[in-house]
Amino acid sequence: MSSQSPLINQVEAGVAWVTLNRPAQRNALDIPALEALKVLLDEHERDPAVRVLVLTGTGRSFCAGADLDEWADADRRGILETYGWTEAAHRLMSRLHSFSKPSIAAINGTAVGAGMDLTLCCDFRIAAQSACFKAGYTGMAYSPDAGASWHLPRLIGAEQAKRFLFLDELWGAEQALAVGMVGQLCTDDQLLSEAQTLAARLACGPTFAFAHTKTLIRDGERRSLVEQLSAEQAAGLLCGRSADGVEALRAAMEKRVPHFIGK
Repeated sequence: MSSQSPLINQVEAGVAWVTLNRPAQRNALDIPALEALKVLLDEHERDPAVRVLVLTGTGRSFCAGADLDEWADADRRGILETYGWTEAAHRLMSRLHSFSKPSIAAINGTAVGAGMDLTLCCDFRIAAQSACFKAGYTGMAYSPDAGASWHLPRLIGAEQAKRFLFLDELWGAEQALAVGMVGQLCTDDQLLSEAQTLAARLACGPTFAFAHTKTLIRDGERRSLVEQLSAEQAAGLLCGRSADGVEALRAAMEKRVPHFIGK
């Protein structure tokens, strides 16, 4: 991709590295960036060479959220409620949340508003020491509009979610780790290597089983235990019949490390 693209995309050893690339705007999300990222996720979903996704940002910020210049321009033209940012953001967040392959947010610097929401849609969140998080919504007299009100109570509990959203506090990486907003903390210079280590482990794993596990976890929130057990049985049958399932059993019998292909 050219240097003017809002995204940098590279696939290496089964890992798709997607970097938000608007450093002058602190990687803020305008509609073209939202749509480009959604298209790229669709492509990586279909590509069997991609087994893991890593999302990060160029420069000193992960993502500053909505592009306020685009927002202000829409307001000047009297189309703030209809210019389409929210709809484009919702399509992107839904696509990332439903992405069947493991996803990792490698969070460098600030993640604000919809930028924070991007991290919440990922399966794993690794924060650099310099990372910080801010909802930004109530500070602009808005309620959450890109998924924070759904993700945060499930990740950190309702009271902590209300504290973070109502008071619009700036949380550093250590506080985010303490409450469960992120799962791992590292120094700034280790961020990409830590993301690479985790991504490599996942890429070598049974990604067919990972996809079914993600679906079970996601859909299990609205099922009873009996319904979930039935869904687990159905998914288990598919996994057991998969090429990876056959390979896992054969490797166990032969006392060797299995070689998974994600099918």
